[in-house]
Amino acid sequence: MEQTRSEAATLSQMQHSSTEETQGQQSNIVIEKRPEILECDVVRFQNNKDRWVAFVGLLNGQPYEIFTGLMDDDEGIMIPKSVSQGRIIKVVTPNGTKRYDFQFQNKRGYKITVEGLNEKFNQEFWNYAKLISGMLRYRMPIDNVVKLVGSLSLEGETINTWKAGVVRALKKYIPGATEDTDDIKDFSE
Repeated sequence: MEQTRSEAATLSQMQHSSTEETQGQQSNIVIEKRPEILECDVVRFQNNKDRWVAFVGLLNGQPYEIFTGLMDDDEGIMIPKSVSQGRIIKVVTPNGTKRYDFQFQNKRGYKITVEGLNEKFNQEFWNYAKLISGMLRYRMPIDNVVKLVGSLSLEGETINTWKAGVVRALKKYIPGATEDTDDIKDFSE
């Protein structure tokens, strides 16, 4: 059975459209089991003299998880200003406990690892970040995640500073979005 030119063109368009849909859906595929290593972006922000950091774990270039908190000399979260990317590594100890380490390469090419991100931040921020990471992991559209986090009604200046920073950290992954800083100052430059 011979195809007409019109039928062949229609079939070609359907195949091309199907390929585009499949490629677009690749970033929407839910991967429940976290890979051992995720590339990540480091976002620093400051509000009311508090210095904050967000580690945004990426899967296929899209946010998959987020770790956030105050930068604190005492807890060892001192990352050089020049570091804007790295890796978040999930480590399972022999007794089965899990921790998340941040690793980056310094200017001399050495790998530097900050162990136990999950133990270095305030428990309240950690719990909120776990919730947000769940939304990211199950591929809630990033603009909806940003809107939801931005609309949270939280009490206290510190937690609202955190909320504004999370919104800023995630907003950069919304295609075509502009940065609306709202009293948040970037100090990574």
